[in-house]
Amino acid sequence: MLGTQTVSDEGHLMIGGVDTVDLAREFGTPLYIYDRASMRSKIKEFQSAFARYKDLDWQIAYASKAFSTIAMIQLANEYGLSLDVVSGGELYTALKAGFPAEKIHFHGNNKSDAELKLALESGVGLIIVDNFYELERLEAFCTISGKQMAVLLRVTPGVEAHTHEFIMTGHDDTKFGFNLDNGMADRAVHQTLQSPHLDLRGVHCHIGSQIFETEGFNQAVRLVLNAAATWKRDENFELQVLNVGGGFGIRYTREDHPLPVHRYIDQIVSTVREVCAAGSLHLPSIWIEPGRSIVGEAGTSLYTLGSTKNIPGIRDYISVDGGMADNIRPALYQAKYEALCANRAGDPAGHPVTIAGKCCETGDVLIQEALLPESCGSGDLLAVFSTGAYGYSMASHYNRLPNPAVVFVENGSAELVVRRETYEDLIRNDLPLKALSGRS
Repeated sequence: MLGTQTVSDEGHLMIGGVDTVDLAREFGTPLYIYDRASMRSKIKEFQSAFARYKDLDWQIAYASKAFSTIAMIQLANEYGLSLDVVSGGELYTALKAGFPAEKIHFHGNNKSDAELKLALESGVGLIIVDNFYELERLEAFCTISGKQMAVLLRVTPGVEAHTHEFIMTGHDDTKFGFNLDNGMADRAVHQTLQSPHLDLRGVHCHIGSQIFETEGFNQAVRLVLNAAATWKRDENFELQVLNVGGGFGIRYTREDHPLPVHRYIDQIVSTVREVCAAGSLHLPSIWIEPGRSIVGEAGTSLYTLGSTKNIPGIRDYISVDGGMADNIRPALYQAKYEALCANRAGDPAGHPVTIAGKCCETGDVLIQEALLPESCGSGDLLAVFSTGAYGYSMASHYNRLPNPAVVFVENGSAELVVRRETYEDLIRNDLPLKALSGRS
């Protein structure tokens, strides 16, 4: 059990003091359930890890790509976080949520002209520049508008984090950032410093996601700060900000053993202090961007079980009323999850079954082997844990499936924060042909 999950006397899974059977009855399934207390606890854990360092300037930006809704952005603002957005849509959501524009950091490797203009017009606090193409366009837009913009340069340190290849971002062969080892980052620093409209505050690096050790962060910090010593000597530029990104691992299954938050922060701070002292650099402000580590374990996906299929000597399949349309991660990353029969949570669970989705794809399998009670079958509820990150945010309309509703739960109450889509929503932007041509 994670967060505030318990089992009631009736054998029902409870989250935030709310019965999942009642949630399914009121809001339907599939359903994304977020434990608000769990998210608040994680935010405070990161804040407490930094607060022990009285001489250190620091900042925590919620990486909204993990889960971006108006309610979630309001929650991040309530607890004093900054915000990392990676698209015009995420920026628009943040602005509609009333998030202070000056606390927004705009990421992305291919920001459109419209997105850059929206960022400038809305007064975002910072843009993380990813490449020379963007650097030149941002300078041009600032010149035309007469605006100044604070920037970080995203650098690629050449560190390979021990994670899935699709979510490794710090190694040399990646679409992101200015590479350190081939001189790209040096050229970017020089070019940015020549701009009268761009205020270079520092650099950003992100080595990957779902990281369970600190060595990758250590290596990245050393490489970036060694480069910073060169920039101080050659460009008379010293970092005000070192943003080490996010990627802090969470628990999806029993095989996962994430470190306590303070272990990551302590190691990062220690390495920054050590390298700065050795290189005669002043201590920069240390920024991080947790996303998954705030919302991942707080989220649970609730499904209704449907059809079953037994293949003697091979496996038993049981299908849910969702699948890869609401959680693409198993198909995309081979992600693993654990599940529970939510309305029979007290029953012994030892029967191995494969949890299949309803999309018309053989690969639409959420869990290869889930242990459920023998009595669990069609009509029962299935809770899949730790789905708070990249479930809702990566959901699609494949097979024209409407997106599920989202509820926040806490202290025995549930609040609907995203309505379930209807079939009408699916065709809202469709247009009929004005005329059928070419028919004989």
